[in-house]
Amino acid sequence: MSPRPIQIVEVGPRDGLQNEAAILDPAVRADLVLRLEAAGARRIEAVSFVHPGRVPQMAGAEAVMAALPPSPDHRRIGLVLNAKGYDRALGTGVDEVNVSLSVTEGFGLKNQGLGVRDQVAMLADILARRHNSDGADTPVPALSATLSCVWGCPFDGEVSVSQVADRVGELAALGVAEIGLADTIGVGDPWSVSRKIEAARATAPDATLRLHFHDTRNTGLANAHAAIEAGIDVLDASVGGIGGCPFAPGATGNVATEDLVYMLERAGYATGYDLDALIRTARWIGETIGRPVPSALSRAGGWAG
Repeated sequence: MSPRPIQIVEVGPRDGLQNEAAILDPAVRADLVLRLEAAGARRIEAVSFVHPGRVPQMAGAEAVMAALPPSPDHRRIGLVLNAKGYDRALGTGVDEVNVSLSVTEGFGLKNQGLGVRDQVAMLADILARRHNSDGADTPVPALSATLSCVWGCPFDGEVSVSQVADRVGELAALGVAEIGLADTIGVGDPWSVSRKIEAARATAPDATLRLHFHDTRNTGLANAHAAIEAGIDVLDASVGGIGGCPFAPGATGNVATEDLVYMLERAGYATGYDLDALIRTARWIGETIGRPVPSALSRAGGWAG
């Protein structure tokens, strides 16, 4: 029997770098994407189409994409917060657009200047435009959506299971095929992960759920384990464990890709990653941003037994 595959979406070039003090040139960010793809990443969040005044680390998304050679074996994702960002993404070679929304009013207003209702309306408008462009000469990239602050909001506090179910149900009703659930500030625990996955599945039984954890309070891998036990097959992770959200106070690094790959492959799951190459890439990006990355394996290395 073949091992169960787990898809790890690499988010280091976007969510990883956006909260770092170092601002890397587009050519260096493209190099990071290529190193991660050489290490096994097949689906990778390469850029973010946000205003450079708000997130200067993500300036030059078009230049990053232009520096990446086309590759049918890889899917490069661009994050957008609104319709303007979506239009920018269409002018590049992204294979997928990930629309970011928030479960809560407070974070939505702080992160993108839109409350919950306006965010849903914005997404509905993008989807309507996509539908009207069917049959156009230029292919339309795939679309996914990610809900931020699913386990807690830095402005509104605790987030209930019913809040999450309602938002997921709205996205599913719009026809979003993949919905990400993000613990943006790293406050989740394995038991609440299980409960919110169950609630999301009940309201969106046909959607693929993708989980995104931060290791802010050292629960990231435990939460990933709970998600896999609940049947989730798609997880986000960031090389080196770098990253966080500049609009969420105290939101530190993501679950490290190499730490997650190590845990999964020790347990017999298939990820398609080269662990040694990931560790080398994690150490390289640490040198590039001028600080050691927080992942465990970047310090300890792997284990051959």
